[in-house]
Amino acid sequence: MKWWGWGVEGVGFHHEDKPGFAPFVQKAVGLDLWAGERTERPDFSELKVPASRAPEEFVTVLSGIVGAGNTVVDDLSRVVHTYGKSLRDLVRIRAGEIARSPDVIVYPADEAEVQSVVDAAVEADAVIIPFGGGSNIAGSLEPHPDESRVVVSLDLGRLGRVLEIDADSGLARIQAGALGPDLEAQLNRDGWTMGHFPDSFTHSTLGGWVATRSSGMQSDKYGDIADIVKGLRVVRAGGVLVIRAVPSASTGPSVREMVVGSEGRLGVITEVTVQVHRLPERRGIYAYFFKNLDHGLAAMQEIAESDVSPSVTRISDAHETGFSLATSKESKGIQKKAQAGLMAYLKRRGWNLDEMCLSFIGFEGGEAHAKRQKSLADRIVRKHHGIGVGKGPGALYDQKKFDTPYIRDFLLDRGAAGDVSETAGPWSKLRGIHAAVYEAADRAYEKIGRKGWTMSHMSHSYHSGACLYFTFAFVFGDDPLGEYDTVKRAIQQAFLDAGGTISHHHGVGLEHAPWLEEDISTQGVAIMSGLFGAADPGGNFNPRKIVV
Repeated sequence: MKWWGWGVEGVGFHHEDKPGFAPFVQKAVGLDLWAGERTERPDFSELKVPASRAPEEFVTVLSGIVGAGNTVVDDLSRVVHTYGKSLRDLVRIRAGEIARSPDVIVYPADEAEVQSVVDAAVEADAVIIPFGGGSNIAGSLEPHPDESRVVVSLDLGRLGRVLEIDADSGLARIQAGALGPDLEAQLNRDGWTMGHFPDSFTHSTLGGWVATRSSGMQSDKYGDIADIVKGLRVVRAGGVLVIRAVPSASTGPSVREMVVGSEGRLGVITEVTVQVHRLPERRGIYAYFFKNLDHGLAAMQEIAESDVSPSVTRISDAHETGFSLATSKESKGIQKKAQAGLMAYLKRRGWNLDEMCLSFIGFEGGEAHAKRQKSLADRIVRKHHGIGVGKGPGALYDQKKFDTPYIRDFLLDRGAAGDVSETAGPWSKLRGIHAAVYEAADRAYEKIGRKGWTMSHMSHSYHSGACLYFTFAFVFGDDPLGEYDTVKRAIQQAFLDAGGTISHHHGVGLEHAPWLEEDISTQGVAIMSGLFGAADPGGNFNPRKIVV
């Protein structure tokens, strides 16, 4: 990815073909996209990159393991491996704020080389930070600024193959460095899918998904990564932790569960055995409108409790629905007339279009199964006064679902923040969490003296509750990170105060660690600290992440 932003060079968000976007942004946060100046792309030559602290003899040892061409200490590689892609990361990198970078990057070719690198690093009392796609937004990748030891970024980019598919069991052995698109392409060639599609899919890896306890857009059907992972291989000092892929086991506390979400603190994940599924005969994502969020949430809850088994259940609140409509390209001809007719029809039904909520529900499987599932869901939607508007919007959502992060860079280029925080809570508390976050964010905007915008959607439904995913935005003043922290802290605290958790699928890292004890209790932190301390007494594996 770009060292200074999300995604690849030459790809970005553009608003000129979306006539509703500029007026929407002006109304939401007071930013005039036509009059505002765009900052120039950061110049790498102006960055002051801390010098590598890796002794020449240590670099020589690593080169002897992975090859000289796969052991690098150049400034660009070290900057790329310094941060993830959170708003905090991008603000700092654009401002040239690099307190500490990895000292050396290594690219092992297989698990044996990973083991040799780990053993050499531990023997030298170096720090090892595993690196996948670099898309993390929780501060899980950066070295601590006070770290005096040599920091090794262990990049798993060369470990990207699907090794074996057990067709009888629906299990696939996959190397941990496999990026989402490459992984799916290899599985699809043999008629399989893993079904895991997080927002970061195009630039994140299987190992990263496991390490951060990821969730994908189709988790309603396929489960979160913790459900998908069946076996693991994790390189530690002196040996490999092996979790065999069995359907279930009663073998004490689950070591597999300890690794999932451990963010590199227990070792380097090199291989994952995952549950895979035959490619569905039919797949469709359908769009629906609900009169307001209450109606929509009630429908989603009933679907979760029913016999319906959708792949996607998602509903945007009124603010996010307005944003989604504003990012649409201009409709013409018959489509424009149809949209105008729909809005007129909803008004005649007494709908307040400012409270209207857009929803997507997806179905997969055999032709008869998918048709039956949609029929059951449609019945529940109608019960809660929703209306279906076909596959068109759903197809567009499916096509553009991985492009949203580019909008954050677009706003940053114009001096504005756009970031996300997500939580999960029981159905009984979701409405309270939603209201509490809006109230907390509004107070925070007032405190920093900026006009702010908050929006959210519900996704990842479970029998007992669901995930609420919030986006917040405002134009920076004189203290970008200070203002950002004020808003971010308010939202995170509101999650806990209203009965939610501090993170549903982005992990803990450094970003969410201040709230961990309040979330899992003092004893929970003590157990976690004891685990990390006993498993890694030298503190060589990604220290100070999750808990200090």
